[in-house]
Amino acid sequence: MKTLLLLLQLLLLTFTIKQLPAVAQTVRDTSGDELRSDVEYYILPVITGNGGGLILSDLGNGTCPLDVVQEQLESSTGFPVTFNPADSNDGIIQVSMDLNIKFSAVTICVQSTVWQLKDRDESTGLRFVTTGGVEGNPGRETLGNWFKIEIYDEDYKLFYCPTVCDNCRPQCQDIGIFVDNNGYRRLAALDDEPFKVMFKKV
Repeated sequence: MKTLLLLLQLLLLTFTIKQLPAVAQTVRDTSGDELRSDVEYYILPVITGNGGGLILSDLGNGTCPLDVVQEQLESSTGFPVTFNPADSNDGIIQVSMDLNIKFSAVTICVQSTVWQLKDRDESTGLRFVTTGGVEGNPGRETLGNWFKIEIYDEDYKLFYCPTVCDNCRPQCQDIGIFVDNNGYRRLAALDDEPFKVMFKKV
């Protein structure tokens, strides 16, 4: 009888205890401050020796929209970006949050400087990060425009795995560096080859 009573009490306790919500982890810049949507940052490599920050490039062919590449010069910080979350009231950027990433730069192209993941390239089979994306408007039509910041080996990485569409099934991949035949260090969706990054306030 005592065993049955104890079992019933445990069951009752299990059903009445509410699970605490998971605590969101804030992304931090190189100064240890919270990343914010109203602040510009440079995205820089954690591992040095292969290049600098991120810039826009026409890859030498003079076409638009421009692609996202890593600057060849390690001393270059590249162009600043802003992060715009799909849903956030306080402007603080959290790990695993769906984000638009937008260069704060003026270009000759009419397309926006919002990042988007292209369709698969025929020659390489890879999906490259380019610009011309739509800012905001989360959903199926803008699925390629949403990226995440994730923790990786005590640093950060960029990740493509949007959750802005409930019935969409995107192929989730790390954003890494692919060096093309012309030496351009292009951002692309790669399996298990993340580009470790840090964020420096402008």
